[in-house]
Amino acid sequence: MHLTYLTATATPSPTTSSDTTEELAKEAAKWWNFLLGAPLTIAIIIAVSLIVLMILRKLINKVTDKLANGVNDIETSGGSERTRALRAMNPLVNARRAQRSRTIGSVLRSVASLLIGTIAVLLILDQLNVNIAPILASASVVGVALGFGAQSLVKDFLSGIFLILEDQYGVGDNVEIGDVSGTVESIALRITKVRDSHGTLWYLRNGEVLKVGNKTHGWAMATVEVKVPYDSDLAEVRAALKNVAATVKKRKDIAASLRGDVKISGIESMSSSAVALNVQVKTLPARQWEVARVLREEIRAEFESQELKLAD
Repeated sequence: MHLTYLTATATPSPTTSSDTTEELAKEAAKWWNFLLGAPLTIAIIIAVSLIVLMILRKLINKVTDKLANGVNDIETSGGSERTRALRAMNPLVNARRAQRSRTIGSVLRSVASLLIGTIAVLLILDQLNVNIAPILASASVVGVALGFGAQSLVKDFLSGIFLILEDQYGVGDNVEIGDVSGTVESIALRITKVRDSHGTLWYLRNGEVLKVGNKTHGWAMATVEVKVPYDSDLAEVRAALKNVAATVKKRKDIAASLRGDVKISGIESMSSSAVALNVQVKTLPARQWEVARVLREEIRAEFESQELKLAD
């Protein structure tokens, strides 16, 4: 009896093929359900994020290219086709518009990438059953800490964005910012570079730009003060200045830079020895100094021909 019991207990029970097939089917179904779950959702999230980012970048590039190559209303309004073409070909205006569009495009692309990337990471973590609430809380704390620690840097960047979007000044503009006066050479999100008349390059933090005087935005005014002796015949002086206005308007070298007729003002100031009148004309941006020089040349030549004298 003892031997019979050992023999019976030592004999293994046979495994049927149906059991093996059932186990394989369960394992396959388990892996299939897994692949159709989190991994597939994560892959879809990544694919959709990349597609959306690519579409946004193309749209941003298209808009910025239009800004870079377009011509604004100020440059195209009024004048003949030749005049409008000359204005559109102004290198200062083109450089300003191109840099502005590049900067705006760079900011928009960075914001789009950061926003879509953050949303995608949070969705992926949620699919992996990671509790994102502590992460969001930690990010908020870190953001507040960085905000307090880098207030000036954040202020510079935000100010730079608004300076560019509002088009307060651009490359080639002659500006006065605080006690600095000169030509803008470049604008970045954090600093603006201004070259003064002595050749010094100034680096100005955008967050410290509180007041800006732009001498070359939209249009400019060429003004020349003419002082004549107190006892001069003002009718003769005004007649001579009108001849100057007619001559200047016919000069081909500056005709495209003028945006109106030359105006002669009344008496602007006077003293016991002199009377001052102003000769003014509206010009294209950054052209007022060249036009003013031409006005002085023509005034000198006309006064010499009419034997009129200038006051000291």
